[in-house]
Amino acid sequence: MTDSLISSPFRPDPRAVAVIACGALAQDVARVAANHGWPVDVHPLPPLLHNHPHRIAPEVAQLARALRGRYRAVAVAYADCGTYGALDEVCTELGLRRLRGEHCYDVFAGQARMRTLLADEPGTYLLTDFLVRSFRRTVVAELGLDRFPDLRDDYFGHYRRVVWLTQRPSPELAEQAQAAADLLGLPLDVVHVGDDGLAREMLSVLHVSRVVESV
Repeated sequence: MTDSLISSPFRPDPRAVAVIACGALAQDVARVAANHGWPVDVHPLPPLLHNHPHRIAPEVAQLARALRGRYRAVAVAYADCGTYGALDEVCTELGLRRLRGEHCYDVFAGQARMRTLLADEPGTYLLTDFLVRSFRRTVVAELGLDRFPDLRDDYFGHYRRVVWLTQRPSPELAEQAQAAADLLGLPLDVVHVGDDGLAREMLSVLHVSRVVESV
């Protein structure tokens, strides 16, 4: 677990909201908060916790308790993320709010849009900008494909396409997304989602109007 800050001074601002963020969302959360002028300090947890989702709820609980009293409020920038309700239990116990949805794809694209994408093609492998940037580390290395490339079809043989949900596309990211799809042997579809979905969910968990009024 880490208590490092993405967008905060060294000394916590007691008027700010501490946001415990999935490492895969932390930079996006910090950017959205800065763009809207929301008083937020982002405390990221390691993105690779997604490979051990049973650890997410305990890590969030531990950090939330440590942050209490240092900020006016604590919020959680996670969806359920494979915790099967365990994170909701922590949020209920500690009086926290989390991002709605089953995973970050719901946050970026919206739950209705995600249902449509997956209904159109259930064999869809999803990428975000973070996953595109970190694909070699978070997917290839973590699954051992760099050492055992023959495992690719074991992992991905039932997928039919890659969908990149992009927030801020660039030529460099587009090249990396295509390389990821090529490595998986799948066609790439690009769906631009921007930051609106994340901003909408952050607005809900932060009670931003109350926070801004109190500053």
